[in-house]
Amino acid sequence: MIRSSRSDKIFLSVNNIVLGIFLLTVLYPIWIVLVSSFSDPTYVSAGKVWLWPVGFSLDGYRAILDYKTIVSGFGNSIVIMVLGTVLCIVVTLLGGYPLSRRELAGKKAILFLFTFTMYFSGGIIPSFLLIRDLGLMNSLGALIIPTAINVWNIILMKTYFQTSVPEELLQAAKIDGCDDFRYLVQIGIPLAVPIIAVLALFTAVGQWNSYFSAMLYINETEKFPLQLVLRDILVANSTNTTAIGQNIESLKRKQELVESLKYSVIVASSAPLLILYPFVQRFFIKGIMVGSLKG
Repeated sequence: MIRSSRSDKIFLSVNNIVLGIFLLTVLYPIWIVLVSSFSDPTYVSAGKVWLWPVGFSLDGYRAILDYKTIVSGFGNSIVIMVLGTVLCIVVTLLGGYPLSRRELAGKKAILFLFTFTMYFSGGIIPSFLLIRDLGLMNSLGALIIPTAINVWNIILMKTYFQTSVPEELLQAAKIDGCDDFRYLVQIGIPLAVPIIAVLALFTAVGQWNSYFSAMLYINETEKFPLQLVLRDILVANSTNTTAIGQNIESLKRKQELVESLKYSVIVASSAPLLILYPFVQRFFIKGIMVGSLKG
């Protein structure tokens, strides 16, 4: 058994203290948002919520549920997230795998064209005109199809196939009469599950949190994604507090409710992804490549 020297123990102690402080600075804001969403709006507005819920209350969540569009917003966001993520991963696989092959003709030119779009985009107005001319306005397709190709994801997938999937597997598969498509489906994809899980999570988070595109392309309330619905709820309640001629007590209560509503909106929009993450995390640490070349 190797004994740690005194300097090593001091270093580890200091390191643990620094990391502990850093962890607290990251977790405390999340915790304060959560407990504030379950606290009485009066105490939240007065800044008296520090560690635990004060005057347990669900007023913020009740205010959210009072809006009928919240259910359709959840449904639209789930559809956008699921279809958008699946489509993006399929396109990423079909783009990343061929680019990882040395024998691909015109590989450098294709990579240049892909990379060029990362630094120079068409802009908001040309994108809006394109979506309009394609007849995608006021449809969920306007939020799903444009996000199908993610150049950064394709480059990561290409790099993964080049560095983590042995070339010998492809050569052995070709000897057995396996073509590239069959190799990708039966061998490449199972071995690429870790990177697929990571990219799927990042894509899903982006799809779930996106609302700017919906502001541009969606005008019908029943087609709003959740983030846009929650934004409208927050803006509407904030605007109502400035109304003239209201009773002072009523106005004060609404101002307090807005403070609680802010935290409830954050929790409502973040909870689905926080629930999803533990189910995806296992793929990050799973050693799929172990023993793949043995024998």
